[in-house]
Formats: sequence, structure tokens, C-alpha cells
Amino acid sequence: MAVGLVGVVLWQNSYDMDEQRVTIRHGGHSLNGVLAIPKDGRKRHGLVVYLHGDGPVDATHDDGYKPLWEANAKAGYAALSWDKPGVAGAPGNWLDQSMDDRAAEAAAAVAWARARPDIDGDRIGLWGASQAGWVLPKVAAKAPVRFVIAVSPAINWLRQGRHHLLAQLRADGASAARTKAAIAKSDTTRRLLARHATFEEYVKTMRGDPDGMTADRWGFISKNYTADATEDLRALRGIPVLLALAGHDINVDTADTERIYRDVLDTGGALTVRRYPDASHSLLRQSIEQSDVKITLTALFSPRSLFADGFLDDQRQFLKDLGRRRNTTP
Repeated sequence: MAVGLVGVVLWQNSYDMDEQRVTIRHGGHSLNGVLAIPKDGRKRHGLVVYLHGDGPVDATHDDGYKPLWEANAKAGYAALSWDKPGVAGAPGNWLDQSMDDRAAEAAAAVAWARARPDIDGDRIGLWGASQAGWVLPKVAAKAPVRFVIAVSPAINWLRQGRHHLLAQLRADGASAARTKAAIAKSDTTRRLLARHATFEEYVKTMRGDPDGMTADRWGFISKNYTADATEDLRALRGIPVLLALAGHDINVDTADTERIYRDVLDTGGALTVRRYPDASHSLLRQSIEQSDVKITLTALFSPRSLFADGFLDDQRQFLKDLGRRRNTTP
């Protein structure tokens, strides 16, 4: 039985693509990446460049990207991703980066890919989740981008932060007193950021209790808390965009995101919106994400089932439709 279970795990975690480690030079240092190529015998493929959300994420997102990469491969697209600076032995520190830094890094990766003989430079697009919502349009303004897949993207840092705070308090069943105290603390933090306070000032104001905040994290927030994608989204006009939104997202106000994407991008008819009612912010099935045991078992025995119904198929279909749209363009 044990041998059989191991076989199932190995089979379920094998993907129809070839993965290779790659190195991309940018700004005097190296990006440690993974390039996943479809096993379809073609000499050239389109490419989906992956931009991470918040946190110390490695190139494969602890293998969580692989079902997505396989969906790309079924549509004839390769996938490219890299370790964030300071993650998995990569040089640097991702907390030192601004959103513009992240965009410059991604633009360098696009340029690197366009120079490869096995990548079709006219079919390179971006995939980005959550925090990458501030990065995607900045990349499109710097590099030739054929399409964008935006997954739970944020619009405004401060609005998102308040939405997340209130949604989390509601989910926790917080009392009115606790909610009032949390909002007051958030408002104090915003005032400190607005006057460019140091981390030491933050700790002092919080009476010596940083509540998990570190000096590096404070520096990262200080660089980026004014981020707002609204104006930058204009760079995506006319570019096919797939916007994927979750029904149970406590991190991002999906109604706000959809409204602004439609306001800025709908005119050209290139925006496609897909909603996943049973999904959490990460587009995993909410029923699975709520249980560590379910996540572990599903990741082992059926990793493609982690994601909300239709999420993988919709991305595969979106990429396939790009080819048809291209072929019918006069």
C-alpha cells in the first residue's frame, strides 16, 4: 500500500513539461529562474512571465505554480519565473525593492526571453498575483507585452490595507472595541508613514511592541504604501487582459478592482473578467485552504484540484484564444 501511495504522489506531481534552471542578468546581479517548456515538439513557444505576490517566494512558489505552468504548456506556452532576491540563495533582499524595481527586473526577464531562439518574442505576456497588480502595468510600459493574466490584483495599497483589516476583523468575529482599537492603530501607522517615520519611531509609538513588524518590512512598506495602479493601467489598453477574481477574498476588494479595470480597460474590448465564487485570495478552493490537513493531502494526491473550478482551464483557453485572435487580425 505504501508503495502504491508513493506511486500516486509521484504520478500526480509529474507535469507534462520540461523544466530547466536559468540565470538572468539584471542590474549587476543574477536572477535565479526556472523555464518550463511544453513537450509538444515545437521549436518555438510563446511565454508567460510570472510575477509573484507579497512574501519570500521562490521560482516555483513551492511547486504551487506547476499546475498553472502545465495549463500554459497545453496551450503551447512556456513559463518563466525566478526566486525573489534573498530567497532560495538568490542575492539581494526582496524587501529592499520598490514596485518600480520589481518592474525593471521583470522587463529585464522579458528582454532575456526575447533573445532566446526557443521563445517567440511576439507572444510574451505576464501573469501576476496580488501585489503584482502594481507591477504588471509598469512592466507593460517598459517592455513589449502581448497579454496579461491578473490574479486577485490590488489597486490602491492603503484602500487594500483597510479592506483587509476590516474583512479579517469580521471573519474573526471581533468586538466593536477591538475593531475600534485596530482602526486607531492602523490610522497611527498611516500617519507615521506619511511623515516618513523611522522604524525606531514606529516601535516607540507602539510602546515597544512592533507586533511582528521588522525594520526591513517597515522599509518595504515605506517605499510602497502610496502605490496605486489606476493610472498605470492605461499601459494595458488594447492588450488582452484576463482578470481573475475570487469570491472569498479578504485581502483585496475585488469589487473595487473590477470597477477600476473596467473603467480603464473596457473601452478597447480586450478585458475578460472571470469570477470564482468558491475561491480564496490565492484562487485555491476556500474549503481546502481553510484546512492545513486538506491542503497537504490535496497537494500530495491531487495538486491540480487545489485551485477553484475552471481557474486552470480558463487560463489555458485564454492563451489558446490569443492565437486565434492573432490569426484573424488583418
